[in-house]
Amino acid sequence: MKIARSPLLDDRLPIWRARLVLGLLLAGSLALVGRALWLQGVQRDFLIGKGEARYERVLEIHATRGRILDRNGEALAVSTPVRSVWAIPEDARLSPAQLRRLAALLEADPRELARRLASERNFVFLKRRIAPDVARRVADLKLPGIHFQDEHRRYYPSGEVAAHLLGFTGAEDVGQEGIELALEDHLAGKSGARRVIKDRRGQVVEDVEAVRVPREGRDVVLALDSRLQFLAYSRLRQAVEAHQARAGGIVVLDARTGEVLALANLPTFNPNNRSRLSGAQLRNRAFTDAFEPGSTFKPFVVAQGIERGRVGFDTPIQTAPGRLTIGAATISDAHPHGLLSVAQVIQKSSNVGTAKIALDLSAEDLWSLFDRLGFGQPLKLGFPGEAGGRLRPWQRWRPIEQATMSYGHGISVTLIQLARAYLAFARDGDLIPLSLTRVDAPPAAGARIYSTQTARALRVMLEMAVQPGGTAPLAQVPGYRVAGKTGTANKLEGGVYTDKYVSSFVGFAPASEPRLLIAVMIDEPSAGQFYGGAVAAPVFAAVMGSALRALGVPPDDALRPLQLADVAPAREEM
Repeated sequence: MKIARSPLLDDRLPIWRARLVLGLLLAGSLALVGRALWLQGVQRDFLIGKGEARYERVLEIHATRGRILDRNGEALAVSTPVRSVWAIPEDARLSPAQLRRLAALLEADPRELARRLASERNFVFLKRRIAPDVARRVADLKLPGIHFQDEHRRYYPSGEVAAHLLGFTGAEDVGQEGIELALEDHLAGKSGARRVIKDRRGQVVEDVEAVRVPREGRDVVLALDSRLQFLAYSRLRQAVEAHQARAGGIVVLDARTGEVLALANLPTFNPNNRSRLSGAQLRNRAFTDAFEPGSTFKPFVVAQGIERGRVGFDTPIQTAPGRLTIGAATISDAHPHGLLSVAQVIQKSSNVGTAKIALDLSAEDLWSLFDRLGFGQPLKLGFPGEAGGRLRPWQRWRPIEQATMSYGHGISVTLIQLARAYLAFARDGDLIPLSLTRVDAPPAAGARIYSTQTARALRVMLEMAVQPGGTAPLAQVPGYRVAGKTGTANKLEGGVYTDKYVSSFVGFAPASEPRLLIAVMIDEPSAGQFYGGAVAAPVFAAVMGSALRALGVPPDDALRPLQLADVAPAREEM
């Protein structure tokens, strides 16, 4: 049977239609080829970068911060490994029970955690610097979107004992105060980086390469001796508590090298737990608080009088009737002393005698002396917040101001400045820079302030001040010859002197060959006693005696029991 042929099959398509379709196919193919060439040739780097951005990450490798060590290698600040917990909020879909368990481990408020996990950000910290065992327990929960980051936490084994000198670091392990800030560049090191491949859940699946090798922080060896630091801190604390004082400070120097062997302040703080800190606790008063030094300033003026040939060791000074009127103002001694030698002016701490010596010198000469001693400007030890005190230009001095400055009123200094200036007496007249870091070799002779003869004459006077008849017999150390000077100054508030006091003592031992120099300041003692000889001198004696024995310094005086007359200080002037 023959099948009929459809007439539609006999119709032939126009030739142009086939050519059009072929042309369109060729054009499309060429477009695809061109696009491929464009993407793989011209935009290749752009597309590779976009792709890598979806799976490749560059992770920072934190450099370990350098340690802070004392002069004997004992660790004062170290970085311990910790972990931080972070989350990808989009992935961290936690049930209420999971959220509660996580909050309990992190010691956090569940509502605060829920708020953070509801963030629209791609990355949020849940808790910084937790202990490794806590991080392990959190990891055991196997919570989605919860991740960990290795970090370091700074730890201070000595706690509050050396807090003001060491300072502390912040959340990013960057120095914020003290040595941590002053030597940040030395301690911090430089972070490295490595390139890794991560999956969409943030897990590292492949370590590609190291981009930058980290440079670890370098250790710092301080001049500080941990034994002397604890001794100084504990004795200062006892004195501040016993005298119900507002604050206190102590500095211990090596007279041979200028090294700061100990430095403590009260009130203090624990750098390992800084959740409740106030500005008063953080202040390193030895560097930042300036005060009127009172009678501790007298030896500098008397020494200058000897240096200029105005007076000698035994030159008589008439201090009767115990008062000196200059213009409309009158300077007084606590008790009339009558005729005193220059040595006795220091021993008895006579304001009138010191003022007369000062007025026999030119204002410019005295200002130059104070400037060379380092007053009126920071010592530039690199310590943050270091104050320079107050020293007015000599051209503006009136005679009464020149007189009062001779016994430490009308001028302000910091405790570290005062301690350093006394090195001129302990070192036979020359003054060397101080050092917070260990000095392996004693420095060469420093700036010449006084002649050797003048410095030694003052050393004898300062020995007399701690002997019977002086103002500080409580500063005596059995077995050692001690030289030093007391200071008691009314505090200036609102331009008016008040009945609040700053009690101080600066001295050194052994006097025959000085090894240690100690300066003590007690701010506003309020338990009845306020003279430097009764408040600050005993702190000096306790610290000096123990420190000399700890360092093995041989005695230079025959041991003898103290007599009642030895511990009855003469009243010092203010």
